Amino acid sequence: MQTRTYEEAYRASIDDPETFWREAAHDIDWFEFPASILDADANGTSRWFRGGKLNTAWLALDRHVQTGRGDNTALIYDSPVIGQILRWTFAELTERVARVAGGLENLGVTQGDRVIVYMPMIPEAVIAMLACARIGAVHSVVFGGFAAPELALRIDDAKPDVVLSASCGIEFQTVIPYKPLLDEAIDLAASKPAHTVIVRRPQLEAALIEGRDLDWAAWEAASEPVPCVEVDAWDPLYILYTSGTTGRPKGVVRDNGGHAVALNYSMDAIYGCDAGDVYWAASDVGWVVGHSYIVYGPLIKGCTTVLYEGKPVRTPDAGAIWRVIAEHGVKTFFVAPTAFRAVKKEDPDSTLKRRYDISCLDYLFVAGERLDPPTYEWLKQTVHTPVIDHWWQTETGWSICANMAGVADADERETRPGSPSFPVPGYDLRILDDDGNELGPDEEGNVVVKGPLPPGTLPTVWGDHQRYVEAYWSRYPGFYLTGDGGYRDADGYVYIMGRVDDVMNVAGHRLSTGELEEVVAAHPAVAECAVVGIADEDRGQVPLGLVLLKDGVNADPAEVESELVQMVRRRVGAFANFKQALVVPRLPKTRSGKILRQVIRRIADGQPSTTRRSLRRSRPRCANAA
Repeated sequence: MQTRTYEEAYRASIDDPETFWREAAHDIDWFEFPASILDADANGTSRWFRGGKLNTAWLALDRHVQTGRGDNTALIYDSPVIGQILRWTFAELTERVARVAGGLENLGVTQGDRVIVYMPMIPEAVIAMLACARIGAVHSVVFGGFAAPELALRIDDAKPDVVLSASCGIEFQTVIPYKPLLDEAIDLAASKPAHTVIVRRPQLEAALIEGRDLDWAAWEAASEPVPCVEVDAWDPLYILYTSGTTGRPKGVVRDNGGHAVALNYSMDAIYGCDAGDVYWAASDVGWVVGHSYIVYGPLIKGCTTVLYEGKPVRTPDAGAIWRVIAEHGVKTFFVAPTAFRAVKKEDPDSTLKRRYDISCLDYLFVAGERLDPPTYEWLKQTVHTPVIDHWWQTETGWSICANMAGVADADERETRPGSPSFPVPGYDLRILDDDGNELGPDEEGNVVVKGPLPPGTLPTVWGDHQRYVEAYWSRYPGFYLTGDGGYRDADGYVYIMGRVDDVMNVAGHRLSTGELEEVVAAHPAVAECAVVGIADEDRGQVPLGLVLLKDGVNADPAEVESELVQMVRRRVGAFANFKQALVVPRLPKTRSGKILRQVIRRIADGQPSTTRRSLRRSRPRCANAA
């Protein structure tokens, strides 16, 4: 528990950020403490902890062994889809990570080289990430559901020397072949990795390509453990791709020093967890939550982390979440609202929860998408423990807003439905109109953060710093543009109302409308199209496609829709949940020809086509919105 109240911590972080983060930096073990706390790099970007030397894998594993906690459980792998639960201590996990790191070195991977990880939720995914960190290699985890063309884009951008993958993933009882997707992606990519290492799961024994592919089990067994290397605080730890408005993914870079300090601070201050506590983030290692709070945050803090290969329902039922919490003694649980909407749909009265004792659960955190008030109220009635909405992004790596569980006055601060509460220390959050004027209470505008951003946030976009500047800092110089709209009420509570750019949030997955439109526009019958994210009770948002057919094309709209659904599935992946493509006579546009996607979205959601008191934006009227 932090000794400061929320207000004391927040004011200290804004008024004197260097002192605040110097204190937080002393809470992790450095090989060499930073020469300066806040500085600027050659691009003029604010950077934290210049000159600090450390190793993130050492912080997550070796140091716990050295301080006598080697026999404590570090990782619990719970897989209802294969009926297996396995546990590793810090000492056991350190041994496996060191051996895999040695295997990577044997394949020629050195400090600064990139390694792509394309895996399901299996222990080797966690081990792969930590092994890269151990030798200073830069990992880029690609979500296992991504289709081959999307994986190829990431291979070409990161240019990995090695790809670590698996023969298959498993969703419910369906085996999803990964190896064919990886093979296709490598064929499509201009950059060819020298090697792939494949975890050959018994559910699908994939054939290996001689000279390129290696069997993970044999490779790991033949490798010798290697020690951690010393890296600089500013050295990149990983690249994580997130959807951009152009359809070309942005490679968010995370550095080692700021990342370790921020996540270590957040585990206690935000989530109320300390060494020995069990923490479960029900996400995927392919997303930022998996990076921050399945792998790095809990292990750096010395917590036990849960790696869950399953779904909230039908593995085997809607009681899956309650079983995991009870069986493993989870103290803090973090999940997207989509998961509980699925549970609520199948078990609205929470009858399955009565089978399990979840008295161990102190906090329930939700993020990844807006927590709608009905789901919030259902959760409060169901779990009888604090339900804490919080908001953050792939780019920030940890919370921008939260009702912090670890501050001294945590019990005195109420939560409010629909609000992630208050800005976290380090984030100087403002609400601006389109002209850069700060708005007052209950006025909706663009949510921004005044620079410098706190430690742990992105310092650049991989290989394209100008894109970083243009995407995040050019609209309002000196302010980071989150891309979300929102407002503050009279008491300072923040409300995030959704994206103001062309990015949608489907069950916590950020998808670019431009990316989907590119696929839809490739259909030979389509002359023009628009894709928007519309409200969905279960997934938060789902994509809706509106298409104009070419003159003279006499196609059955139902057939066109079916073909487009299959095209998106093949090109992007089934997780995009693209199931609706409507043929329309025209699209609403501005006089300059820009499609009014926000107007389409609001009409589809049954909302007025003007914003709440606010973005102070003049929009042309359009009577034929769809």
